[in-house]
Amino acid sequence: MKRQMLNALFAGLALTMLSTQSQAASDEVLFLDKVYPLLKEKCLACHGDSPDKIKGEYDMRTYEGMLAGGKSGEAAIVKGKPVLSPFFISLTWDDEDLQMPPKENDRLDKAQMEIIREWIERGAPWSDPSVKRTVAWGDVSEDGMVVKTSGGLDDSWTYRRYEVDGLWAYQPIKKVMPPNDDAHPVDSFIDTQLEETGIKVAPPADKLNLLRRATFALTGLPPTPVEVDAFLDDDSPDAFAKLVDRLQASPHYGEKMAQHWLDVTRYADTSGFSNDFERPTAWRYRDYVVRSFNADKPYDQFVREQLAGDELTEAGPEGLIATGFLRMGPWEHTSMSVAAETRQQFLDDVTHSVGVAFLGQQMRCFACHDHKFDPLPTQDYYSFQSLFATVQFADRPLPFLKNENTRSMATGKERLKRRIENASNRDKYLDQQVEKIVARKKKESGPKGMDEETLKQVYELAKKDQETAVAKATRKQKMYYEREAMRYEPYGYTVYNGPSRVTNSNKPIMTMPPLKKLKGEPEAIHILTGGSIESPAEKVSPSILSVVSGFASAKSPFARTQIPEGMSGRRTALAEWITDRENPLTARVMVNRVWQHLFSGRALVGTPNDFGKMGKRPTHPELLDYLSIWFMDNGWSVKKLQCFIMASEAYQRSASPVDSDITQKDRPNQWLSYFPPRRLQAEELRDGMLAITGELNDEMGGPGTFPQINWEVAFQPRLVMGTIAPAYQPSPKRSERHRRSLYHFRFRSLADPMLEVFNRPGSEMACDVRDETIIAPQAFALFNSEFVHDRALALAALAQEKKATFRQRLELIHQRLFGRSPSDEQAVLFEEHYKRVLKHHLTSTPIEEALPLTVERESIEELTGEPFTMVEELDNLKDYERDLKPWDAEPEVRALAEVCLVLLNSNEFSFLY
Repeated sequence: MKRQMLNALFAGLALTMLSTQSQAASDEVLFLDKVYPLLKEKCLACHGDSPDKIKGEYDMRTYEGMLAGGKSGEAAIVKGKPVLSPFFISLTWDDEDLQMPPKENDRLDKAQMEIIREWIERGAPWSDPSVKRTVAWGDVSEDGMVVKTSGGLDDSWTYRRYEVDGLWAYQPIKKVMPPNDDAHPVDSFIDTQLEETGIKVAPPADKLNLLRRATFALTGLPPTPVEVDAFLDDDSPDAFAKLVDRLQASPHYGEKMAQHWLDVTRYADTSGFSNDFERPTAWRYRDYVVRSFNADKPYDQFVREQLAGDELTEAGPEGLIATGFLRMGPWEHTSMSVAAETRQQFLDDVTHSVGVAFLGQQMRCFACHDHKFDPLPTQDYYSFQSLFATVQFADRPLPFLKNENTRSMATGKERLKRRIENASNRDKYLDQQVEKIVARKKKESGPKGMDEETLKQVYELAKKDQETAVAKATRKQKMYYEREAMRYEPYGYTVYNGPSRVTNSNKPIMTMPPLKKLKGEPEAIHILTGGSIESPAEKVSPSILSVVSGFASAKSPFARTQIPEGMSGRRTALAEWITDRENPLTARVMVNRVWQHLFSGRALVGTPNDFGKMGKRPTHPELLDYLSIWFMDNGWSVKKLQCFIMASEAYQRSASPVDSDITQKDRPNQWLSYFPPRRLQAEELRDGMLAITGELNDEMGGPGTFPQINWEVAFQPRLVMGTIAPAYQPSPKRSERHRRSLYHFRFRSLADPMLEVFNRPGSEMACDVRDETIIAPQAFALFNSEFVHDRALALAALAQEKKATFRQRLELIHQRLFGRSPSDEQAVLFEEHYKRVLKHHLTSTPIEEALPLTVERESIEELTGEPFTMVEELDNLKDYERDLKPWDAEPEVRALAEVCLVLLNSNEFSFLY
């Protein structure tokens, strides 16, 4: 209605023509992009929106009326002279009798005033906002701007102008040739830029640093001493190429690559929000990602399976598992939720997730209004969202695959059975809790106390309240355990196509509806004014982003992509559109991610999830396009792309710059004259320590395990389903706790403090680039945490067992940590330190610390308002296999562990160069 009113108000407005075409184009941009939006926002509510209520008789519906002014009879605008124009003077508030807009909060700021001043100085040029232009995408006006022709939520969209340079990501990928045929293509592009900027390149990295760099990049683990010796002894020209091949053939390769992808998809084993329900079989999606990277599944196939695996019969069971991607975001729906709102939350989430993951496009920015900087109208947002209108949640029966890990399931079921039995026996703690309550009541009654009858009543009431509260909490915790048990059942965390349905997220399994309920009409998607479901506007049809297809050839099938209107096939069509070679975003986005992972988080486009105007521009646009075409020409193979990039001198350079004034020439090292060093990521630190001590369990896949975390954090109460969730209990077996961090059960409401402090991202928003902070808590974690102390002791025990003398033990420790021998000076210093601390350990005996076997939870019963206490048994800790502890070790091992602790805190271990 508002759009129609504006069309009517401004119908027939005259177009002022200026002397030259280029000046006219510039004036048109000024008016339509800047002045006209200000008039709508600040003026038209009183002087145009309501023809029956034009204030001050100043009618701004026509150009003539705006120039003429109101009831004073004085012209409002004197062309070319803002200081003589009453319209401009009123905006300055300099005239006490004429101040517009009249409200202080609505006043124009300095920048807005400058826009109006410039406009009047130019002669107040006017362009009719109601006249359709016929300039297509790719047509560039003389002022270097591009115009879009079809409208969005309001017609001002039609006339916005966009700088061509700001639309680089939407334009077709250019086939470019390397500037220098004699160099590796990557080096040809990079070195040309360095030569132009006069920056000297660093020499090749030494072999040991190159080995650690590649091994952590491709497996997330340190090289073993055997691998170090083999690489250092290999003098063949293809030694590094063989190393890369070996690392990519390792099953650990898929685990490391999956970590990057799961950062983007926000993987977690729980749903988030106030009721952080478990997603029992989400782990199957995590393992699908690992398998896909290990198998070097073509990236275009990888994309299609995650978007539409349930529609692709050739994808089979893997395709069903893959569509768990669509449900990875946080989401909940309970009896207290409004179905329409939670449904819209999912649609918004999946729209944005698909945009950032595959297209490098932030989508939420134009959900409420046309994008202010990118050519993305609100209509495109909801048309794109309509692609997912038929998506419904389901946990579908899906037998476990032969390559899925089900070995621990029998044990897991047995533990849950025992936990349910323990919960059923909580009444044995009831009497002692009642006695505590009665004792408190007696104390509160004062010096006189309570008579026997009153005391009896207090006891009976306390017992009744306690029984009711504990029984209720226990019942809900049993439901929690029953939900946990479903992680061992053969279901797929997936989707299906059907009419709109919102199911409570507290159900352990969301079953498929009967066949007859799969038929019907697809959910209608409307443009939501201001993004509010309470303000639906026009209905939209499913479609893709017009700007992406708009730059393609009009004759191309890609440019004429049609999306089915029916119940099935929308996401298949979307997947084909995204993976079409003509789509300029898809290959660029993935190539950028691969480059980023190899170059220490430094991407060619510094905002991997945002290729729009407000994101960073590519540092090497020709190289990005060259690699994107190379990637597609080589079967969308991520492994081949990595091999190709890693074969370059740019990747194999030293991490030490040689240019003395590099901080002035290229402080951020965007031109890559040297390899950017980096700190190990959180998972690499933890997994690397376990690998070095020989404790890492390299078993792959399966339901998540539970590592030992800080005990105070572990026992913090969490609320789920309106009551206290069961306490966090680490897995009882060392082998389970010492698996790779990727396989740990991931709560959204309970982070592992060790990983969190080293910048492991949360799972609420897609993470494109991890933070890399240097803060004091990291030093505390590495030097004081129980985990690192346990690793230091384990490494010392390993060295003590295998070697006879201190010097031999120090040699073994250095080889496992750094791949090298200690220098003579280091050996002397560490031996002195060892002898010094050994004197202390020979005269002191560590005291064994007992593990808690129960935890008390205090809460308020919501019906009675009375406090109650529930005792929960920590059954996993009753048969807990502890790591080696100081009280189990000899003084010599404890002393050597202090040496190991220092070395584990060294930059040489924590950083890659």
